[in-house]
Amino acid sequence: MGESTEPLTFFFRKNTIFSEEKMIRAGDITKGTCLLQKGQPYVVVEREFHNPGKGTAVARVKMKNIKDGSVLTLTIPTQQEVEDAQVDIHRCQFQYADQDNYHFMDNNSYEQLEVPIEDYEEKKFYLKEGDNYELIMWEGKVVEIKIPYKVVFTIVESPHYIKGDTATGATKPVVTETGLTVRVPLFIKENEKILVNTETNEYVERVNN
Repeated sequence: MGESTEPLTFFFRKNTIFSEEKMIRAGDITKGTCLLQKGQPYVVVEREFHNPGKGTAVARVKMKNIKDGSVLTLTIPTQQEVEDAQVDIHRCQFQYADQDNYHFMDNNSYEQLEVPIEDYEEKKFYLKEGDNYELIMWEGKVVEIKIPYKVVFTIVESPHYIKGDTATGATKPVVTETGLTVRVPLFIKENEKILVNTETNEYVERVNN
């Protein structure tokens, strides 16, 4: 596992309007962040933080090269500044998915965008029709669909638990309207809404209508 030690700078672009930004700390990196490493653009696919207790806290970052798909893993001190890739971010509404593509509409230009499902199959359980998402683009190509850190889902399937099964911390699997399976407390019922951490796929809390 390599380590990045060089200070870097970055520029951020949103819908083709350029603005210079401050350096981004490694501790602020999230899944979907686009970075430059030795002049090559990468999108972050995994990110973990580790604090050894003694010494410097680090971010372990797994990235995929936007151009050739190669994978790079780095361990970076969380206070170190890294360089963000020059990307476009488009706010888009997810409309539907067919057999081959996700279909989005750009909220600014109303352009219809198709994104191959096979490139982002793991996203299908987190996309809700009518909701807005950020599509990250590099040289005109979608390189990431950014899912919010927490999303509200509706339960469509929830098995009844056995009366008397009240063990502390007991959970059951439920299914949301997108087909996502989440383990929740036993009191959660069908048609209720729950908040889910999309990075860990864990139940956060019940949401009142």
